[in-house]
Amino acid sequence: MDAVADLADAISPGVVNAVAYCKGVKVADIDIDAAGEWASREGHVVWIGLYEPSVELLERVRKQFSLHPLAVEDAAKAHQFPKLEEFDDSLFIVVRTAQRADGSVAFGETHLFVGAGYVVSVRHGASQSYAAVRQRCEARAQRLSEGEDFIVYAILDFIVDNYSPVLASINDQVEDIEEHVLTTTMGSEEIEQLYMLRRDLLRLRNAVLPLADVCRALERTDVVFINPVMKPHFRDVRDHLRRAQERIDTLRETLAFAFEASLMNAQMQQTNISRRLAAWAAILAVPTAIAGIYGMNFEHMPELKWEYGYFLVLGVTITVCAALYWRFRRAGWL
Repeated sequence: MDAVADLADAISPGVVNAVAYCKGVKVADIDIDAAGEWASREGHVVWIGLYEPSVELLERVRKQFSLHPLAVEDAAKAHQFPKLEEFDDSLFIVVRTAQRADGSVAFGETHLFVGAGYVVSVRHGASQSYAAVRQRCEARAQRLSEGEDFIVYAILDFIVDNYSPVLASINDQVEDIEEHVLTTTMGSEEIEQLYMLRRDLLRLRNAVLPLADVCRALERTDVVFINPVMKPHFRDVRDHLRRAQERIDTLRETLAFAFEASLMNAQMQQTNISRRLAAWAAILAVPTAIAGIYGMNFEHMPELKWEYGYFLVLGVTITVCAALYWRFRRAGWL
């Protein structure tokens, strides 16, 4: 069933999985139109996984669990900010997901509907299948028997754990940039890569920070369908988020320092070039000035008729140019 679910998840949007559990044990794969009846049975929990569902499919799910229309509308549109909304008889949670794709970070969303006897997860965009989460939960029947809040915790923990390989990949790229920033001047491609990395980190930070607020809200004892026993679990997720945030901030600062170092390196190279040009201009100014003086064609210039005049002027020119070259060389301009 899991392999089939993964295949369906990869090929076409719609229902990935719809399962009813009783005391943590899988009872049956169910039909969407019967989900409400299963959820109403005592000790039963329905877990439905959807991937980019149509409006019609969401409407069928809404009717089964009497979901709030505004929450269903948000789940259909996606592009929502991470949040937790409490309704009279349900919770609506929005989480941003992330994974590496084609050398950059691709972002998606997961929307969770949580109520008495049911959890509905709606995925949009880049996101790994939650089949692995379902397998781990089913392997821990005692924990799964705790109900809806444990399923919510398992999904949130899985999403947060998937931030780590994304950050690890970005960290490798940042280290490569650090190795070259002081030895070479950044070209347009390197600057574009640095900008894209900073943009991905900013978007990832915008996903992590609100999710920490969501977990903080789930720790409150007055949130419906959340057992106080689960508070340490959501606190653990928040701790993972804090570490992810620290890594994001560190990487952003490193990229900022790398960019500044590259600018300073480029400025130093430009300064060195300017110094060399100025030094050679000063050296060449000496023969240019002397040649200019003797090129004015004055009639009365006694040294022109002197036997050693040419050699004297040439010697003075070479001596002054050599002295200037030695001086600039000693100053590090040449």
